[in-house]
Amino acid sequence: MAARIYQRVKSTMQSGKRRVGQWTLEFEPAEAKRADPLTGWAGSGDTREQVRITFDSLEAATGYADHHGIPATVIPGHERKLQIQAYADNFIVGPITPAGD
Repeated sequence: MAARIYQRVKSTMQSGKRRVGQWTLEFEPAEAKRADPLTGWAGSGDTREQVRITFDSLEAATGYADHHGIPATVIPGHERKLQIQAYADNFIVGPITPAGD
């Protein structure tokens, strides 16, 4: 019953920052998914795969896993790199020279 702990990242469709800094504990799948013969949908009998628990900090998530005896792997989150751009940068092509030269 292993689990992974990771930090939520902002979706590309999300403009706000709600729930971005939260940490999620999610259980590893215990069995492989198989195709249903009638519908063709993939599924398994493992119900722990549906459980996701969110925490406000990494310490709270690892503390919960330690308290309940769940071996957990922490996956570090990546830092967003903002590229600051100005609207005027779209129109500057090269160095500006005086008109008389």
